[in-house]
Amino acid sequence: MESVVYEKVKKFKKKYPMTVAWRLKKHCQIIDVHLNPGEVVKYAFAAQKNDNPLDMITTNVVALTNKRILIGQKRLLFGYSFTAITPDMFNDLKVTMGLIWGKVYIDTIKEFVTFSNIQREALPEIETCITEYMMLEKRKYGGINKKQ
Repeated sequence: MESVVYEKVKKFKKKYPMTVAWRLKKHCQIIDVHLNPGEVVKYAFAAQKNDNPLDMITTNVVALTNKRILIGQKRLLFGYSFTAITPDMFNDLKVTMGLIWGKVYIDTIKEFVTFSNIQREALPEIETCITEYMMLEKRKYGGINKKQ
């Protein structure tokens, strides 16, 4: 049985085939390993994690779960890279559209994450999913902070 993350990324890639992404199954396996019990994948997409439109070898899979944003990449030879962004670490989201591809920037407290080479038509969908998710989760964190 294929993973939920891989199914969602395949669906994204089929809907937006101009998005530059490679080795999706391997990248999805990294996220699968780091899913916590009770964590449900709500949305997933693939993109290049860089700001250079000519660099097309840094594919990452991004998954939004009911608890956090997960970013996974299986390295070419050995090892992998994994990042988790919790709602309390999320600051802002920026989307830019170029002539061929678009970019999504996620600003967190500790870093600025760039996803590029995304098909232009996918940008509104990605923005909506991330923004709605973060607004909902930030309200939960806001409620916790107010009680303290």
